[in-house]
Amino acid sequence: MNTASKQSKVRLSVVIFTLCLFTAGFCNAGDIGAGKTRAAACVGCHGMQGISVAPNYPNLAGQKEKYLASAINSYRSGGRNDPTMKAMVASLSDDDVANLAAYFSSLASN
Repeated sequence: MNTASKQSKVRLSVVIFTLCLFTAGFCNAGDIGAGKTRAAACVGCHGMQGISVAPNYPNLAGQKEKYLASAINSYRSGGRNDPTMKAMVASLSDDDVANLAAYFSSLASN
């Protein structure tokens, strides 16, 4: 393989890798504003800013977005068993889950 051919393959690999990184981040990103609107139902237990109102409810502020989406989806699928949470997330769409996860992960956890 000649040098020009190797350089072309390296350039192509860099372009493909960059596109994969960009589209992965773009496609998974939720809408923080829409999440804030949808979070109105969550504040009774998890607080206005994602800091829980009682020690038996977890803080959501500052959690990683992927973790929050995974947890919500686990309640939706029955992987996590909590009757209150199951009822709260039952009507959420995939977009709602992404938006809620984006919103709560954007909040300061202090």
